[in-house]
Amino acid sequence: MAHRNLSQIVTAHRQLEGAGFAVYRPFPSTSLEMLDPFLMLDEKEPTDYQPGEAKGAPDHPHRGFETVSYVLEGETEHMDSLGNHGVIRKGDVQWMTAGDGIIHSEMPSQKIQTNGGRVHGFQLWVNLPAIHKRATPRYQAITADQIPVVEGDGWSAVVIAGEVLGVRGPAGTHTPICYSHITLQPASSLELELPADHQIGLYVFDGAGLFGATQTLVKEHEMAVFEPSDGIVHLSAAEAHSDTQILLMAGRPIREPVARYGPFVMNSEAEVHEAMEDYEAGRMGKIIPTGTT
Repeated sequence: MAHRNLSQIVTAHRQLEGAGFAVYRPFPSTSLEMLDPFLMLDEKEPTDYQPGEAKGAPDHPHRGFETVSYVLEGETEHMDSLGNHGVIRKGDVQWMTAGDGIIHSEMPSQKIQTNGGRVHGFQLWVNLPAIHKRATPRYQAITADQIPVVEGDGWSAVVIAGEVLGVRGPAGTHTPICYSHITLQPASSLELELPADHQIGLYVFDGAGLFGATQTLVKEHEMAVFEPSDGIVHLSAAEAHSDTQILLMAGRPIREPVARYGPFVMNSEAEVHEAMEDYEAGRMGKIIPTGTT
């Protein structure tokens, strides 16, 4: 089978979010508005915090999409307007369907705030089709020991959602999606068979890779984009002395109108205005602090 060609390389730009923590964001940007069905990817910059320094994202609303938090290092404590509360630890994933609307906070855990520590992770925003945009909010709290890891000759893949390399991840999705963390050791390569109707993004967050039929170089904080097509997706490590770390996002495009304003993603401007009014009127509730873990 032939290899798929890259359609675009997108550079992630560093910016501040939440209460002032830094992220690398390949999209949305001027060069790529979205990778349907994915709306946004943020890599929280690896940061070593001293006690009392750690920053997070205080109370904020969401409606009409899903947030997927994947913690590589450190701990994140979450609370919401439905009374949910917990800690996302190293290797864990929280897949939150905001649906009809929720107020949410994601902050460094009490342990990180008190003792300091290294923090690194991702947040991916996944669009919902119109039929599910006003669904009842829900969580999938997936711990590291529930997420399968498949290994081969010089590579490994943590499979969070969808089927990757013959292994299916535990996360349930509303539309067909594959989400995986791939590690390539120096001089290793890997070939992925993914559905022909999926758009694909390969975000390099450490090292560098050679991707696609043309073995195009993709460096740290860059993302290779493949449009839907037949063919195998080829990956090779371009770093000679350290591992190459890649986040794989693949999904069938929803192909519906997208109207977005900050944390609200709907199908029309009228629906966005309705979401803003519901939030400002308090109809999405509020977070009532509870004991910390």
